[in-house]
Amino acid sequence: MATPSQPEPSATARGEDESGDKMSLFEHLVELRKRLVYSAMAIAIGFVIGFSISKKVIEFIVQPMVKALREAHYNDKLIYTHPAGFVNLLITLGFYLGLVIALPVVLYQIWQFIAPGLYKHERKAVLSFIVSSVILFLCGIAFGYFILLPYVLKFLISFQGPFEPLISINEYFSLILIVLFGLGIIFELPVLIFCLSLFGIVTPQWLWRNLRYAILIITIVAAIVTPTPDATTMLVFMAPMVGLYFLGIGVSWMVFRRKRQREMAREGAQ
Repeated sequence: MATPSQPEPSATARGEDESGDKMSLFEHLVELRKRLVYSAMAIAIGFVIGFSISKKVIEFIVQPMVKALREAHYNDKLIYTHPAGFVNLLITLGFYLGLVIALPVVLYQIWQFIAPGLYKHERKAVLSFIVSSVILFLCGIAFGYFILLPYVLKFLISFQGPFEPLISINEYFSLILIVLFGLGIIFELPVLIFCLSLFGIVTPQWLWRNLRYAILIITIVAAIVTPTPDATTMLVFMAPMVGLYFLGIGVSWMVFRRKRQREMAREGAQ
């Protein structure tokens, strides 16, 4: 007696499970070299563009420092103490700007290299991960420049004394780079929680139960990272970190909700 044949998976199910074309090791190496060459060319072009606009960018990034000096009734001119100091700053800033300008192209090349080997649902997850990371990083930089940095500089310059500050443009650039880059990294907290939730390391219930400890850790980190000892600046620094933690709880809840839906759908199909 013939046994009933198993139902074939639908075209949609097959499409979601299908990965890209299989390539040999040599083809992978050739593809990797092509993507690296394109990325290097994008960075080189970005450096040329970044160096050409670096003076305008410097005029923009020094505005918080100039404003703080003017409000404290000091000379608002920044200085450099080495003959090649300003040229070195232009080159360094041009390189960083080149990386930022080339970032979309570099991310696209990375995506083109890894996407063929991923399943459809994995491609969606990785693409969302990259876009979210870039957006949150830029939000962190914007928060640091427009909100936190004016508080920090105003506090540092507010100490009236017998000395007049002579702010080096190179030292100021090092300070602003640390502050902005650090905030950009901190704003990646929801993405980190998303990855941990995806692998089941943390749950939204666990994150909520440990809220008090999270706030304690955030307070310690803010006290260490904040370049000024005043409470106002530390609270300004803490506020987005606490908000990002709550956002991370929401992201974790969404991840586990989708996991439960998939498990229920799988059980229903059986």
